[in-house]
Amino acid sequence: MKVLDTAIADVKIIEPAVFGDERGFFMESFNQAAFEQAIGRPVSFVQDNHSRSRRGVLRGLHLQLPPHPQGKLVRVTSGEVFDVAVDVRKGSPSYGKWVAVVLSEHNKRQFWIPEGLAHGFLVISDTADFLYKTTDYWFRDLERSIAWNDPELGIDWPDLPPILSDKDRAAPMLAQFVAEYDGQPARP
Repeated sequence: MKVLDTAIADVKIIEPAVFGDERGFFMESFNQAAFEQAIGRPVSFVQDNHSRSRRGVLRGLHLQLPPHPQGKLVRVTSGEVFDVAVDVRKGSPSYGKWVAVVLSEHNKRQFWIPEGLAHGFLVISDTADFLYKTTDYWFRDLERSIAWNDPELGIDWPDLPPILSDKDRAAPMLAQFVAEYDGQPARP
C-alpha cells in the first residue's frame, strides 16, 4: 500500500498493491493495522455504504455534525468519479481549502476524508459504483450540506452539467453554513 499526502494534511490518497495476471487481479482493499499506521491514529469503522450513480450526478458536499461526525474511506469499484474533500474544521490551518482525486475501477485508489471535512463527488463515467466506510453511523438530524459551487471554495469541477438532489440544490454557501453552525469539530 502506498499513501500519498495531499494539500490538506489529514486527507490521504491510498493506492493499494494490486497483483494481476491474465486471470484478473487480487488486492487487499482494507487492512486495519496498515490503515491506522498510514493515517497515524486509531480508527474504527462502523458502517459500509454503496451507491450507484449515472454520469453527471453530483453528490455533496456532505458532512455530519458533532457529536457524530463521520470520517470516510471511499473508493470506486465500477466507473470513475471526481472526488472532493473540503476542510470546514473551525481553526484548521487548511480551513476552506479543497483537494480532489479521480477514483476509478482502474486506478483502485482510495480517499481518506477525516471527520469534520465536507465530501462530494461527480460521476464522470456512464455509471459509477461508489463504496465507503464511515467512522460513525448516519444520523438524519446531524447531516448537512454545503453548496458544491460556492465561489468562495472555487472547486474546479469537471465540465459536466450536474444532476443534483433537491437537498444539494438548496445547500447553503460555506459562510452561511458557518454562521448557522459555528464551524465544525476540532480534529479527532
